[in-house]
Amino acid sequence: MASIYIETFGCQMNEADSQYIADRAGAAGYSVADRAEDANVVVLNTCTVREGAERRAYGRMGHFKSLKSADPALKLVVTGCLAEQDRDRMARLAPHVDAIFGTKELMQLGDALVGWREGFAESALSEERALIMPLGGAADCVTDAFSSLRGYVTVQRGCSYYCTFCIVPHVRGRFDHRPVHEILAEVRQRVDEGAREIMLVGQTVNAYRDPAGEADFGELCKEVARIAGLERLAFISPHPKDFTKEMLRQLSEIPQLNPRVHLPMQSASDPILRRMNRKYTRAQFHDRVQWIREYFPRAAITTDVLVGFPGETDQDFQETLDYVGTGVFANAYMFIYSRRRGTPAAHWDQVDPGVVSQRFARLADVQNAVTRSYHDRAIGREVRALIQGISRKDRSKLAAKTLDNVTLIAPLPSDYDERLYAREPWLDVRIEAAHVWGCSGSIVRRAERFADGGVTLERRLINLLTA
Repeated sequence: MASIYIETFGCQMNEADSQYIADRAGAAGYSVADRAEDANVVVLNTCTVREGAERRAYGRMGHFKSLKSADPALKLVVTGCLAEQDRDRMARLAPHVDAIFGTKELMQLGDALVGWREGFAESALSEERALIMPLGGAADCVTDAFSSLRGYVTVQRGCSYYCTFCIVPHVRGRFDHRPVHEILAEVRQRVDEGAREIMLVGQTVNAYRDPAGEADFGELCKEVARIAGLERLAFISPHPKDFTKEMLRQLSEIPQLNPRVHLPMQSASDPILRRMNRKYTRAQFHDRVQWIREYFPRAAITTDVLVGFPGETDQDFQETLDYVGTGVFANAYMFIYSRRRGTPAAHWDQVDPGVVSQRFARLADVQNAVTRSYHDRAIGREVRALIQGISRKDRSKLAAKTLDNVTLIAPLPSDYDERLYAREPWLDVRIEAAHVWGCSGSIVRRAERFADGGVTLERRLINLLTA
């Protein structure tokens, strides 16, 4: 059977795109491989938001060259934002790549998979592949017992806001909103396939407008929540300026909505926000924080913060540090500014890298202390979370995610069986320790549905004769 290997860099938009590729491949008769060495088609879904992701993508293309040399029949494909931005340059730097598909060409990639499939029907993988050292990498879209529990559904592509540091509008284009009926149909499909949680994905998701009507994002979420069988609903990533009190009121009426709102701040300095073209002031951002607190008093607010943007002074940074230090954010994704060619900020005077590194370390120390304090509050409580599967770092433990997106790690229970826990994937975990990265504890209960009381697990008995 022909197989495809997919490796994804970047955001949830890319993850959703990879799932689309996997779905099209499956419909065409491919299986999804967990190693590039075992696949007829290797797909690299790339990101160009930061320089590091771009370097890793070109590095992986270099790794895959040995695979292509050993088996010329293999199809090496690059898609995603870097493919959109670097199409011509990529063809020169990585001529061994067979096909490049931009962010707007996923349908054509799906069609190509159909066309290539017949050529793989009778062909075995090249024997030379066995001589290649393992290439590593994290495979995406590999089906296991827990794969269907979460579903990403794209509601919108592109962005029309043109933040001066961001390449996304240049590679994904302006806003392109999917009709409500298409979104609802895909959500129903994911729920029918076993999804317990749906995440609505968009570059600026709360700017959504139904192209065939007047529905905004709040109204879309209410429609999604009416779908039979939907247990939990989440979304990523909104823009502060597009939250209105009315939208938040609508969202607060959805019982399935997870208690976490990601609100990307980037900076708490008004001069820097203006240079970034973020379209809000610090005061306006804080208004949104207060509105969220009003309508979602128990929600975790998380954010993005960018350090070292061109022109950032010590005072600008201190304003950001002070605001983060108030403890407003349960967690933050913190980044050092990365110059992106094609954006206005790339042409401006850059902040000294040494200064930026020092600022980043100070910010990380402050936010990590806040995050650890947020996790400390859960110690001694029982928290319901959706299983992710065996922990990648410790195969004697299970990993799960709480409704507010905190990672939980717990020892494998004595009755652990993959099929049983896929069927009853909601875990009640007693929190015993807190860390910056999340919490750890013990599983005390499992449930088939989020609203169920669950089945209490028998505690392991200690054999005093051998202890």
